[in-house]
Order: sequence, then structure tokens, then C-alpha cells
Amino acid sequence: MRSMKWKIAGAGTALAGTLAAGLVVAQTGNDSAPEARYVMDVGTNAGMMGQADGREMTLRLGSRLPATGGAPRADHFLPEGMRMGASVPLVSPEPGKPGTRDDEDRYAYDKLARPKGRLLIYWGCGAHVGPGQPLVIDFARLGKGQMPPELFSARIPAEAVPRASTSRIYGDWPNGKTNAKIGSNSSLIGQHRIAGNYSPEIGFALTQDFMAAPRVKPGQAPDGSVPLNWAAVPAATGYYAWAMGSAGEGKDDMGWWASSATRQFGGDLWGWLSPGTVNRLIGQKVVMPPSQTSCAIPAEVKKAAGEVMMGFLYAYGPEAGFAFPARPRDPKIAWRPKWTAKVRYRAMGNFMAGMPDMGDAMRGQMSDGDEERPEQKPKPCKPRLGGLLKRAAGLGDGC
Repeated sequence: MRSMKWKIAGAGTALAGTLAAGLVVAQTGNDSAPEARYVMDVGTNAGMMGQADGREMTLRLGSRLPATGGAPRADHFLPEGMRMGASVPLVSPEPGKPGTRDDEDRYAYDKLARPKGRLLIYWGCGAHVGPGQPLVIDFARLGKGQMPPELFSARIPAEAVPRASTSRIYGDWPNGKTNAKIGSNSSLIGQHRIAGNYSPEIGFALTQDFMAAPRVKPGQAPDGSVPLNWAAVPAATGYYAWAMGSAGEGKDDMGWWASSATRQFGGDLWGWLSPGTVNRLIGQKVVMPPSQTSCAIPAEVKKAAGEVMMGFLYAYGPEAGFAFPARPRDPKIAWRPKWTAKVRYRAMGNFMAGMPDMGDAMRGQMSDGDEERPEQKPKPCKPRLGGLLKRAAGLGDGC
């Protein structure tokens, strides 16, 4: 689901993207850097209401070499199991324009109207919240487009990927040059090849397919907390969950909760994390270990967020790395690869705390009968804080 790439980081990824761009040394003038760097981000998003799971893939190629024989061009040739045709084009941005992925990283938070109300931030699994909660952010005290300094944590920096701003020539997919789509039966397994006129040819084989999506089942505890349970996801390296909700129509306050034992809402938590980073974050109790399959949203969060909360569970996955030539076994030998490639995996589940079981609803148990109901016209809405967060996450129209 493409909207998930905006992830709630929509309002915060602007910061994360800027940090990443500042930390990455441009390849253009560095002769010791690989001639080309390639990153594949592949994800699985759980389908809702019985729909098939969605699959996503983002491809980024960055090179420090000039194009030969005309305008920049490159293609990713796919294994037959992807069922997307022989290849997809990696499109380079027009001169003077940012790349597609750079556009997403610089989500236009400053173009959004100043939201009303307050954001109540909570964290940690358990029946009740810990001391010092909630952190309250009053958006009325901020200027238009001003990012609340307390909202996003900078302790988890975004992991570097090729970008137009850090490459002599850059190309990516998805783009507007092809209608190829990833199907629910697409498979990554097999040989992948990237060829073009501004980078050496890149080739590698994948044995890890798309991850399974987690199925999250929320409950209702007598103490007012919301227990979350899910089955372990094969290949998962760790989990992170968040949820948000509003106390009711007409309310401008919004409750936002994350599963981290400390207040961690920023950096790359909404993206793809390497196993090494995940392992470090597990030790810091920011990410839940892969052996953990339950968590509870505290009762205070439920009270602040209202009867219904929308939430997501991230299952971070493995990572596959490739290079040519391969790294020498002897660390004393200098290693200067012509190209490197990385494939990052992730899966995401969704849940609606406070809603009836979707299976029951689909079986008609929520129906009052077969009698026709009068059509109701949608009410006009005024963008509120909850709508801003939903819009940032690509989950609504801002209402």
C-alpha cells in the first residue's frame, strides 16, 4: 500500500530525511566510494476486511558516474515469479527537479494549516502508563508549519539510502513510466539484474521472499487497557507498535501511543531498520524482541484516545547485502567495491481497537436485518489534529 510509505512519519520524516541527507557524503567527488549503490525496500501490509495482503517495493539506484550514450537510463530486470514483466525502469528526475523518493522524504508539513488542539503522547506496554505521561503538545502555541521540538526523537537516525541529492545520477521506481504493479502472488525469489548507462551492471539472487504480514487482535481488559496479541512473524527481527485516536467528535485533543518503553516516535522507526539497528533498539527497550507476541495499550491512553483507536504493528525483517568484488576475508586487504546492493525487508499489520471483530462484521452479525437504510450524506468537516496525523500517514483526507 503506497500510502504506508508516507507512514505517520509524514510530519516527521521531513526531519529524518534532512538528517539522512546531511549525514551521507555525496558520491560525486569520492573516488573511494562504490561507483554505484542500490537499495531495494520490500514490504508486506496486512489486508483489511478480508482483503489480500498488499506488497510494496521501492528501488533506488545512485551512481557517481556520468551517463554514456545519451540521457540516463536504467532498468531492474526481475525474476519471472514477480509477474510484472521482464523489467521495470528506474527513472531519473528531470534536471532541477527532486527525485520521487526525495519528494516523499520532504513531506510538505509546512504547507499544512496549523492544527488545532493538543496532542497527548504516551508510551510503553502495560495496564497503566508510567510517570511523566502524557507529554502534552499544544499546537495553538506553535507557528504555522513549525515542528514541535518534543514530538520526534532524533536518537534513531534514518539509515542512508541513495538519493538524488547524494548521487551524480539517480533513478528510482515506482514512477509514472510504467503501470507494472506488485501482485499478492508476486515472488522476489530468483535472479535480479540492474543494467543502465550510468552504473556498472549489478546482479544478485534472492532467497528470502516477501515477509508474512502480522495479524493483530486487540481485546478489552476489565482495567480499561487494550491487550494486543499477534502470532510470531517468520523472519521478524523485532516489533514496534503505535496507535492513535480522538476522544470523540468535536474534540480537538488526540491521543498517540507507542510501544517503546521510552518516548521514541521518530527517526527511522516507521521505515526499514537493519537487523543490527533492531538488535540495539531491543537492548534499549525501544523495539520489542521477536519472541514477544503481545503488548497492552494502557488504560489512560484508551481514555484519552476514545472508544476507537487506529493502530499499526511493524515487523522489522532481515537484510541481504551484495557487492562486487566481494569483501576480502583478510581485513588487511583494502576493499573498494565497484557496486553495492542492499535488500531490506519489513511487514506491517493494522488493527482497530474498540471495533467489533472484522470476521463477525463480515458474517453479518452486526447487521440489524436486511431492511434498507436511508442513505446518509457525509457531513462537511473541518480539518483537526487527528486528521492531520491521518493525512500524514496517508490514511485519510484530513478530516
